[in-house]
Amino acid sequence: MFSVIIPTLNEEELLPRLLDQLTPELRRRFKVEVIISDGGSTDKTLALTKKYNCQVVEKLEHEQQTIGSARNKAAWRARGDILIFMDADGYWQNPWHFFSQVKHAFSDPRITAATVRVEIGPPERTFKDQMWQGFFNNLFYFENKIGIGMGRGNCQIVRASSFRQAHGYNERLVAGEDYDLFRRLRQVGRVKFFWPLVIYESPRRFRKLGYVKVAWWWLVNSSGALLRGRAWSKKWHRV
Repeated sequence: MFSVIIPTLNEEELLPRLLDQLTPELRRRFKVEVIISDGGSTDKTLALTKKYNCQVVEKLEHEQQTIGSARNKAAWRARGDILIFMDADGYWQNPWHFFSQVKHAFSDPRITAATVRVEIGPPERTFKDQMWQGFFNNLFYFENKIGIGMGRGNCQIVRASSFRQAHGYNERLVAGEDYDLFRRLRQVGRVKFFWPLVIYESPRRFRKLGYVKVAWWWLVNSSGALLRGRAWSKKWHRV
């Protein structure tokens, strides 16, 4: 069984694009449950979860939440053997092929986690997007090949038993929690990079901040998570 876990905060605009792919037929075929971990949305996000028959985990009123704690809250409730963490602004290039390939790969008990290529969706993609995303994908592929373990938070696929063994995401990290988790999972077992599989993400962060600034903060926060156990950023700003 698969558990798709999606953290949200005011995602009424982009979330339906992802949920529309999780059709009743696909859910039955691959035994998929969908869990939304909401960070206090004030738009129509929670109404959408009812329309799409999703389970919902809500943030407590005065709770200080990181992306890691939001994902953990849903993961501890999940019933699936395989946890698939997706960002609300992402979607699959081919969801049926994705679940089929992941199911086959995780039949190997040595696989503890996996990730895929991330690209900007074709309608919004520019040449600059292709260049930068190609660089990121090759970098993270190389890191996994040499045994570091890396998977962007846009799509992280984790065996549930391995997730529990690694104690989930580090909830103290406001950024770099994705790098930190995969680094620890690499010590548990093999991490696979599905090069043929692609998910698309919204370019909104890159359009607002620029690729150089985003890449810099990724480097700084992943280094902070590795060397000092906490990110350099004090807060992760939603875009």
